[in-house]
Amino acid sequence: MSGRILWARVDPWDKEMAIAALESGVSTLWLPDGFASLARELGRVTVVSADGDLVEGRDFHVTGIESAADEARVAASSQESLWVVRPSGREIIPLENLVAWRRRILVEARTAADVSLYLGVLEKGVEGLVLSAETPEGMRKLASGAQAEPERIQLVEARVTAIELLGLGDRVCVDSCSLIEGSKGMLVGNSSAGLFLVCAENIANPYVLPRPFRVNAGAVHSYCRVAGGKTAYLSELASGSDLLLVDETGRGETASVGRAKVERRPLLLIRAATPSGREHTVILQNAETIRVVGAGGKAVSVAALAPGDTVLVAEEAAGRHFGVAVDETIREN
Repeated sequence: MSGRILWARVDPWDKEMAIAALESGVSTLWLPDGFASLARELGRVTVVSADGDLVEGRDFHVTGIESAADEARVAASSQESLWVVRPSGREIIPLENLVAWRRRILVEARTAADVSLYLGVLEKGVEGLVLSAETPEGMRKLASGAQAEPERIQLVEARVTAIELLGLGDRVCVDSCSLIEGSKGMLVGNSSAGLFLVCAENIANPYVLPRPFRVNAGAVHSYCRVAGGKTAYLSELASGSDLLLVDETGRGETASVGRAKVERRPLLLIRAATPSGREHTVILQNAETIRVVGAGGKAVSVAALAPGDTVLVAEEAAGRHFGVAVDETIREN
């Protein structure tokens, strides 16, 4: 959450809650009046209170967002004014309007869903968050989510060694709730040790219109990367599941699955070797609209792919327990 303001609301005063916020990287505490000195005993901290460093009415203003008049009052203020806004529910349109008008707003976040929602307003996010939790552990989780950076995955170039036609099998089309641009797609493979970057069906084809929300991801047994460094089987994805979309630089972003569609289709097996000498495989539908990503982000149809071509693969040590990486002896063929 680099460049954003992050406060923790500790009201009533709770020493353990304050410590949890500070240890999680939050350096500004919003406290009841009279507790600034106790907070400063814990370390260097900016205090928001009548006896603190930032004072309501002088340094910032507070308002609920319960009507158009509340929104208009914030919109009418100067662009330098700082506001803490409290939506009556999880209304998003007033926040979008205020962000579009470049108003400096902090929004109170009580859940991980709040954090995600408010940081995604108009793809820019609000100026900052005021974290409010019931327990110290809850505060740590909120702070962690608020400061999370986009997931980064190391991709390596692998050389295709063989392409083998298989018979019919069940494959999964993953329709996301996002439009997927460029060579962005999903990481899919027969083993978590080597996941191929399979891009969305967003390229024009003479026979079918693009589906820029869809990744024709592969056979039902395949692993795919999801958020938080975990994997899932393609067969497990369903409406509402979290999905990790990755571009050719390895930058990941979380999306939601709108639909996972399983159909029986002809399949093919792609083998590729990385510079480490390891071979990895993936099983995809045998159709010209399915593309893997090669060097430089170029998307190559599996119908045109040939031995010697380069594809991008996320490589790691094999070993997963319910999707979580573990250090164990394992062999997958």
